[in-house]
Amino acid sequence: MKTETLHLANWWEKTETGKLLCTLCPRYCTIGEGQAGFCYIRQNIEGKLYSTGYGKPTGFAIDPIEKKPLNHFLPGTEILSFGTAGCNLGCKFCQNWSISKAKLDSVHSLSYSPEDVVALAKKHNVPSIAFTYNDPVIFGEYVIDISKIAQEENIKSVMVTAGYIDKNARKDVFKYIDAANVDLKAFSENFYHKLTYSHINYVLDTLIWLKKETAIWFEITTLLIPSENDSEDETKKMCGWILENLGDEVPLHFTAFHPDFKLINKGPTPASTLIKARKIALQSGIKFCYVGNIHDSIGQNTYCPHCSHKLIVRDWHSVKSYKITGNKCPSCGILIAGVFS
Repeated sequence: MKTETLHLANWWEKTETGKLLCTLCPRYCTIGEGQAGFCYIRQNIEGKLYSTGYGKPTGFAIDPIEKKPLNHFLPGTEILSFGTAGCNLGCKFCQNWSISKAKLDSVHSLSYSPEDVVALAKKHNVPSIAFTYNDPVIFGEYVIDISKIAQEENIKSVMVTAGYIDKNARKDVFKYIDAANVDLKAFSENFYHKLTYSHINYVLDTLIWLKKETAIWFEITTLLIPSENDSEDETKKMCGWILENLGDEVPLHFTAFHPDFKLINKGPTPASTLIKARKIALQSGIKFCYVGNIHDSIGQNTYCPHCSHKLIVRDWHSVKSYKITGNKCPSCGILIAGVFS
């Protein structure tokens, strides 16, 4: 592989053994010559670490921003979405495994410079770009370069991520990011260890950092998997942690699992499980909670937490009615948390 066509990676150092230590995420892969890290796209070539996924998206789509899901960030707008091959988690239930578990040489990747990506967003007249499908943490250099140019062009940047990133690297990767959806996969270290090959504490730390040290708007999604992370007790504990550490205005999304990848022995999540989880969250004091991957005429809408006025009516990912005035409820006048214009 010709190194002159590759992008030199950030966040790595040489070890005493001659291998390279990648410090981008908490896996801290030690990578030998010619090898790649767990994510597939950070590779040791001739003693230097390269981001082989840089400039190599696997495809683009124009999505409603509600599909990310983000319900309080520019609702009703479209967003240019893309990802690369690879991922730094090993989720047995991955719903995008054909991309996240693919290697660059086994997928049809494109060639797009950061300037090309921003130009594509401008061409389609969309106000935002989403780094999604696989986890954008692993192509952090590409994220930085795109989001910096996007900011100069007044285009917003969105991270859809599991939040599994080193605390020093995240300051760089998120520098020009405007919004994020963080996948809090469960509220149990056993779940994280057994089903994702990662650790929950790093994700919780990222959420606290986003809340306390950045101005990035973020929402949380939890995919509820039958008998794995869908108990009422776990939902209550998660909601309690969110309230204590992040506050009551961070939107929470509960979404339905469908059997996929290495977890095909489970049935799909019943709608009743999502509806019950939403009820628990609202009763605990979380102001905005949604359900996804099912059709629910109540759980997809945004309501004023003060007067219960119906502010945004959604049909799946489509906004049917929008009644927020600026960022206020037109009925009682209170501020609604989010970015609405």
